[in-house]
Amino acid sequence: MPTGEGEAEGVEGEAGLIAAPPRPREAPYLGVGAGVRPPHYAELAERGELGLDWLEATSENFMLPGGRPRRILAELRARRPVALHGVSLNVGSADPLDLAYLDELAALVARVEPAWVSDHLCWTGVGGQSLHDLLPLPHCDAAVRHVAARIARVQEHLGRRIAVENVSSYARFASDEMSEWEFLVAVAESADCGILLDVNNLFVNACNHGFDPREYLAAIPPERVFQIHLAGHSLAGPLRIDTHDAPVCEEVWELFADTIARTGPVSTSIEWDDRIPPLAELESICARARAQIDSLRQPGNGDARAGRDAA
Repeated sequence: MPTGEGEAEGVEGEAGLIAAPPRPREAPYLGVGAGVRPPHYAELAERGELGLDWLEATSENFMLPGGRPRRILAELRARRPVALHGVSLNVGSADPLDLAYLDELAALVARVEPAWVSDHLCWTGVGGQSLHDLLPLPHCDAAVRHVAARIARVQEHLGRRIAVENVSSYARFASDEMSEWEFLVAVAESADCGILLDVNNLFVNACNHGFDPREYLAAIPPERVFQIHLAGHSLAGPLRIDTHDAPVCEEVWELFADTIARTGPVSTSIEWDDRIPPLAELESICARARAQIDSLRQPGNGDARAGRDAA
């Protein structure tokens, strides 16, 4: 399996040639895109021009044999890069890894040839039963060892590195031995995997648990960040809930600016899963994210859409 050590690019600044933040070889900058959702299937397939540089497909939605979803994904893949984002890897569970699921995922990867594959740093079920939620893990050394070993086996099965996403949470474990960001980095480094940095989840957790999101960002190694997520959330009393059913709030936009100032340009996607707006509204949000990234880019970093055009 190839290693994913990043390479720094030369960037011409006012003081001469400086090193840009390194990027993972497996995750070139593709621009800004959005998740593929059923209400947009027809318009995505019919429209000639799209305000989306790339597309994120939920892996499980396209594992079933045949049918319209697979056909539409194949058509979209011919026009744009696609990344696969799963919700059922269950990498944090005490259950054995689901080899049948991994075989289906490997077959989908072979068919789609995605830019990269991601899932969540969490557990979703135990005892063979799915709880249909992304449940947090205790932040401790034992959990790091357990999860990192399982991610390594997934990567061997797929023949590629994957990225794991930081999840939203609403409680902490009494057994926590480290911060959320220390846990995320420890897992990524132990497994030699990438990170899908969800800026909305980061903000939600900072508000719910009372930590400084900039301290979190400062700990994330830019060379491990494959992708960024932006999304909306809702309020439920004192808690912020990651509902993906609203526009990105201004505080998250500000945190996104801080994120890309640290990481450099990273492929970014908009998640919107409920009360889904018209495609044009998603494209407008993508345009704002793209403009924000471009405003921070320096000459010498390459064309933002080079990865898309080469796909």
